[in-house]
Amino acid sequence: MRLSAGKLWSFRRLADEDGRFKMTAVDQRPPIMNLIKERTGVAEASYEDVAGVKQLLTRVLAPESSAMLLDPVWAYSGAVSHVLPRQGLLLTIEDHNFEETPGGRKSSEIPDWTVAKIKRLGGDGVKALAWYRPDADPAVCAHQQAFVERLGRACAAQDICFLLELLVYPLPGETPEEFARKRSELVVGSLKAFTDPRFDVDLFKLESPVAAADIADPGSAGAAACQRWFDEMGEATTRPWVMLSAGADMKTFQRVLVYAYRAGASGYLAGRAIWLEAARSYPDMDGMERGLIAQGLPYMREINRLTDELAAPWQGHRVFSGDVGLAGAGRDFAAKYDEAVAS
Repeated sequence: MRLSAGKLWSFRRLADEDGRFKMTAVDQRPPIMNLIKERTGVAEASYEDVAGVKQLLTRVLAPESSAMLLDPVWAYSGAVSHVLPRQGLLLTIEDHNFEETPGGRKSSEIPDWTVAKIKRLGGDGVKALAWYRPDADPAVCAHQQAFVERLGRACAAQDICFLLELLVYPLPGETPEEFARKRSELVVGSLKAFTDPRFDVDLFKLESPVAAADIADPGSAGAAACQRWFDEMGEATTRPWVMLSAGADMKTFQRVLVYAYRAGASGYLAGRAIWLEAARSYPDMDGMERGLIAQGLPYMREINRLTDELAAPWQGHRVFSGDVGLAGAGRDFAAKYDEAVAS
């Protein structure tokens, strides 16, 4: 398979030299805002406080990452200087203030923020989170699909990697028990909804199809049942994929990665599993930094080792058939580049 120059460069920048993704997310907004409010008792977290946390996380954790994911409002300005030149840079594009309707959640872009701006500032990829339920109101599903398709087209036009994150959620009036019974099927079904080429997804960021509380030890009797769901998810993917941590604790996320890597995942894009425990020291920023150094960094080294041992390089995904090359390569590359991007 031949990739356009920008897409190929994006993959190479976001992954390590062997093609595995070890990406750290500090684009979270409500989780960090809520942490600050809970730890300090303020009604609203200030811009400076949220930005300060993101800057600290980036400064300490970036050296162990193949790429960093930042948001443009609270993270980029203060934290980008801590992203090393050898690392990839992802920018998030979705507004955290999604619209909650009786039929489901609707996503939108951050105001005044575009794929073109991410490309112009030197970003290596665009990350979009879409809340999705195949069984949501048809109008909501159509809205979410249009949102993803619009971003996919923009990324294709700018020749930059489009990373799609999918999350399921309970519908209004749905009990926790009802949602739990459907969860695994919803996760896999949501993925299948976006495998159509019209969405132009390059890399999927997926949640565990098994709830954190139900993740069995990979060596236990319950492992086969867990693995079946991950295998079904892996079989459904049409592009390389990575795992998100979704707030799972360190031990649970490590188990998730084992299942995912056995199913063909190419790495992770995680945040809270890495830094949440240390962040509980807030507002003691020195204590938070000590926790990141004592707990977060060793944990990253451990899951990076696991990734090296078990994860599949992105080039090995079946969509590439073991052959990844540059579209339009050769004497006429300059003339053929626009054609390669459009194809």
